[in-house]
Amino acid sequence: MIFREATRQDLPAVLALLADEDTVLDPASIVVGEAHERAFAAIGADPRNEMLVLTDGPSRTGEADKANKADEVVLGCLQLTYIPGLGRDGQERALVEAVRIRADRRGSGLGAELMRLATERARARGCGLVQLTSSKRRTAAHRFYERLGFARSHEGFKLHLEP
Repeated sequence: MIFREATRQDLPAVLALLADEDTVLDPASIVVGEAHERAFAAIGADPRNEMLVLTDGPSRTGEADKANKADEVVLGCLQLTYIPGLGRDGQERALVEAVRIRADRRGSGLGAELMRLATERARARGCGLVQLTSSKRRTAAHRFYERLGFARSHEGFKLHLEP
């Protein structure tokens, strides 16, 4: 397993994970739209944002190995956003979003490993807190996060803005 920043090549697989969390979708069937391209580019250009993936491939480095990434299967993903703030003595906090593990690989410990690696990444950056939100309908995900030590400490609100 390798945990790394997502590349453009990973984008269809990430979108497949986000499109349907209960089914394994073939990344080749995913249409990557212009808005997806812009969002992915913006995440990559922002030092406070990271789209991260967990893959089944062996760790590879160097130019010659970039072609081998096509053989990797993206098993999970998440986005980390680092938020500066005045609270908590000025420490940054890490916001975890878009956490997904392939439906056929759930229950194997990959989700816990993905979250452990993300938490360690945030800790190494100096964050004092890792936070996340989850849809109220994702009750299995809520149990998962609680098993990892996350507490239901706040009530969240969202306001959808129409274009």
